[in-house]
Order: sequence, then structure tokens, then C-alpha cells
Amino acid sequence: MENLARKFLFCCCFILVTFACNLARAQEEDDQHGFSYDENSPRGPAHWGELKEDWCTCSHGRMQSPIDLPDAKVQVDPSLGKLHRHYRPSNATLINRGHDIMLRWVDDAGYIRIDGTLYQLQQCHWHSPTEHAINGERYDLEAHLVHQSPDGKIAVIGILYKIGRPDPFLSMLEHYLEALADTLEEEEVVGFVDPNQITFGSKGYYRYSGSLTTPPCTEDVLWTIVDKVGTVSRHQVKLIRNAVHDGSKMNARPLQPINDRPIRLYTLPVDED
Repeated sequence: MENLARKFLFCCCFILVTFACNLARAQEEDDQHGFSYDENSPRGPAHWGELKEDWCTCSHGRMQSPIDLPDAKVQVDPSLGKLHRHYRPSNATLINRGHDIMLRWVDDAGYIRIDGTLYQLQQCHWHSPTEHAINGERYDLEAHLVHQSPDGKIAVIGILYKIGRPDPFLSMLEHYLEALADTLEEEEVVGFVDPNQITFGSKGYYRYSGSLTTPPCTEDVLWTIVDKVGTVSRHQVKLIRNAVHDGSKMNARPLQPINDRPIRLYTLPVDED
């Protein structure tokens, strides 16, 4: 009886903590100076959930991101269908948030449609090295295109890159990134930017349910990871890190447990490839 009581108390406490954490439904922090990527720091990834009450999901969540995408766990699911992007050029600004560089679209930059829900494109930012891994391998850079539905649901498209030929989209932004790197200013107005120029390189993708990869680590984020690894130059990766001015060589959260979550993969039928 005593063991049953302890188990019941543990379950109640876990449910209460999870409920309290899920009340903190928020976007990523625009000011990232309150946490660190240094694993030896008291503000490092292992301690994010302790730094603020609203960040407790970082420690107690069961659907955290990023994760590894191993072949052994992936299920091919043709029913996912092609990812439909409906983007348009819009005014944008580059912003130094403290640990990353974000390109924020000021006006309507279009949307993606997933399962009948429209998610408006909000911003794009970069992590190095990649946060997600494929079969245990992390690459050199990962772009996150963050979208939000009218009722606050978040959908993120992740694109992974390895060192190679320069990425054309980043090439267009190099002048503005250099301007941020050469000053202590936190914003640089870019003007009209067409998100359609962000190349995916493939129509195949992984899909799973996860979280934001920075505090407050909000869960129920719909993740789409392009299944082909693109290329980026070493200079471009270095330029993004230098523009941040945080003295760190990386801004990638450690991999999180999958916890039996389904990972689905959409690939084009052979006759359409």
C-alpha cells in the first residue's frame, strides 16, 4: 500500500508540474542573454528549466527538441503529402537576439498549409552546428523557418547544411551580416526579402511533434525537417557567429530523448521523383 501511495503521489506531482509548464505558451525569447549554451555554465542547457518559472518545460517536457532522426525509428508515410509553401516578398530586418541572428519579416511574408491549418511565416534564424541530427550525425548549420497559426500554434521548417558551396540566400544577406558584425548594433534593416529564395533542395521531409529549441521550450511544435542536407560556405557560418558577438563558437542545444514519439518521413513517389 505504501508503494502504491508513493507512486500515486509521484504521478500527481508529475501531472501538476507538466500542467504548470504548459501554461507558459510563448514564442522564443527575443532577448537571449538570460541563458547560455555552455554546458559547464549554471545557465547552460541542463539548467534552462531552473532559470525561470516559465521555462520549466525545458526540464520537465516529454516532447523536447532537437532530436536525432535515425532510420530505425522513421516510418515512411506517403499520406503526409507535399509541403505547400505560399511565400511572398516582404520587408525584413536582421536582429541580433544574443545567441543567434534572426531575420524577421515585418509584413505579410506568406504561409504554409499543413493539414488544413495556415501557419504564417514570422522569422528565420540559424544554429551552428545543426541542432537536429540524421542517424547520429550533426552538420554545420541549421536554418529554422518559424511559422504561427492564428490560434498560436507553431510550425517550424528546419534545413540542414554542411560545408561546401555558398548558400545563395545567405549570400544575399552577407552585406547586412557584415554590417552587424562590424558594429555593436542589434538590428540592420534589410528591405524586401523573398522567402521563396530559401532553397530546400528536396521535396522530402521528416515530420514529428516537438518543442522550441530555446527557452521557454514550448511543446506541441510541429517540426518539418528537409531530408536533404544543403551546403553553406565556411565563411558564411563564421559570419553568422561573428555577427552575434556572444563569444561562443556554437548555439545548438544538445539532442533530447525521443520518448517513443513517431517520426514520419515523406518521400516523393518514384514516378514523380
